[in-house]
Amino acid sequence: MRLKTVYEVGSIPHSEYPRPQFKRDSYICLNGYWSFKKVKTGGDVSEFDKKILVPFSPETLNSGIEGDFVLGKDEMLVYEKELECDKKLTQGVTYLHFGAVDQSCKVYINGKYALTHRGGYTPFSLEIQDLLVEGKNLIRVECTDITEDSHGARGKQSSHPGKIWYTAQSGIWQSVWMENVPTQHIRDITVKTFFDKKQLYVCSESEGKQIITVLDSGKEILKKEFCNKEITLEYDFEPWSPRSPKLYDMVIENEYGDKVESYFGMRTFSVEMDENGKKRLFLNGKPCFMNGVLDQGYFSDGLLTPPSDKAMYDEIKMLKDMGFNMIRKHIKIEPMRWYYHCDRLGMIVWQDFVNGGGEYKFSHIGVMPFLGFKHKDSDYKYFSRENKEGRDEYYQAMEETVSALKNVPSIGVWVPFNEGWGQFDSFEVTKKLLSLDDTRIIDSVSGWHDQGKDKTTMLSLHTYYTPLKAPKDPRPVVLSEFGGYSMKIADHVYSEKEFGYKIFKDEESICKALSTLYLKKLLPLIKKGLSACVYTQLSDVEEEINGLITYDRAKIKVPVEFMKSINERIYEEADKIK
Repeated sequence: MRLKTVYEVGSIPHSEYPRPQFKRDSYICLNGYWSFKKVKTGGDVSEFDKKILVPFSPETLNSGIEGDFVLGKDEMLVYEKELECDKKLTQGVTYLHFGAVDQSCKVYINGKYALTHRGGYTPFSLEIQDLLVEGKNLIRVECTDITEDSHGARGKQSSHPGKIWYTAQSGIWQSVWMENVPTQHIRDITVKTFFDKKQLYVCSESEGKQIITVLDSGKEILKKEFCNKEITLEYDFEPWSPRSPKLYDMVIENEYGDKVESYFGMRTFSVEMDENGKKRLFLNGKPCFMNGVLDQGYFSDGLLTPPSDKAMYDEIKMLKDMGFNMIRKHIKIEPMRWYYHCDRLGMIVWQDFVNGGGEYKFSHIGVMPFLGFKHKDSDYKYFSRENKEGRDEYYQAMEETVSALKNVPSIGVWVPFNEGWGQFDSFEVTKKLLSLDDTRIIDSVSGWHDQGKDKTTMLSLHTYYTPLKAPKDPRPVVLSEFGGYSMKIADHVYSEKEFGYKIFKDEESICKALSTLYLKKLLPLIKKGLSACVYTQLSDVEEEINGLITYDRAKIKVPVEFMKSINERIYEEADKIK
């Protein structure tokens, strides 16, 4: 049963500027109602019979599409929106941006083909000024989605949902917008911070003279002109951390009239030795115990799309109030504003890449490691990764993900693979990822098919049914999934089916169990070398009811102050590590 969340959805949802780290004044939001129809792939659409509320997928309650919507493998979605353009939009460069479209799409402007994009989780943009006319214009988007039949990224979506697999969705599911810029404009910026040197490195992809201005709470503290694309600034910057999430605003202008507003946080994530010779996760030169939750990012009325910007903020704020300092964003890429809220609230992010590949063979990938048998991920057949096109698409999506998220201060860890899903060549994937971004830690293989101390960067454990432990290992040891305690609350569940790793009937019993889990079983492992822990999970998702809050976000199952008191004890122990 589809449930409505406690959040209201406006007529133009997610109208806030979508990219806070690359903000311009010429923003035109295209969210809202679009004409919509489902047809046979390649079929013609002359008349539309429905309206859909973008950016919600048609399978969702918030989309306005009634009934149990299912997109067939031989069908496509067609969206159209009329747009009134003034002369300015036909001059300079006008970009049309899509936050995410699942799974593949073609874009047409005024009947002319403009672009094809594959990959349902990464943002993309296209230049459309040459296709626009002054007056009325028509944007058309055609989407196909074959879920499991594709070897590309599909995450937790399934045509046969149940347990840890969820309802598949399709089409536009993140914001659509336009902006107009000068022909010679700032195409991209790359920001790197070096806490130990108090240095800020900025690469601004633009020709000609540029001016960079850095502000602290609105007060100008640095202003420099530079003629090449790169500049390094030195200043006594305050550090960013979960306990003090200091952000600085930044403005870059070029001589052709383009201006971009952004921000940064001064921090350095690293792996280093503590005073006892154990490798741990460090932040700004000091051990940092990363204590977080697994977040699937699913909502009962929007699936992968949050109902509002406030819904994203409220969840991160609730976790901060509970005392957590980290979120593992599980097999999903969020809208950029989600990361902005993590930046300003002080929430470290472990960012998963979205899995794909062929059939998930649980007997191979799940049962064998539980029995103590791990497999080399160069065996493509074992991991259902024989399809080279799918492997190539993974690398392409990885590059697009890093490009989109590279400047986010709160992202401290990349997670390429989870529990063997679509895993392949993790050592080579790690090397490739380091070539794209060497400023973050990498959890090469999260859970199960660890490739050995010379191949992966952490010993990353998933423990639900066996005792928690922190084995001796030359790498940092992290508990990247554990817990999964479930409690059903009547009238706030998606299904009568219940999936969880341990079932509890009431608040008192689940709180007692959590206290034992954290304070008696996990806390003693910190001095033995445990560097991080990720509790499963933030919210219920369909049949999986092991969340701290319900799927409809109406009920908090574990009291905020109770969880905060436990986490304070965890940090007291972690702060003893030097």
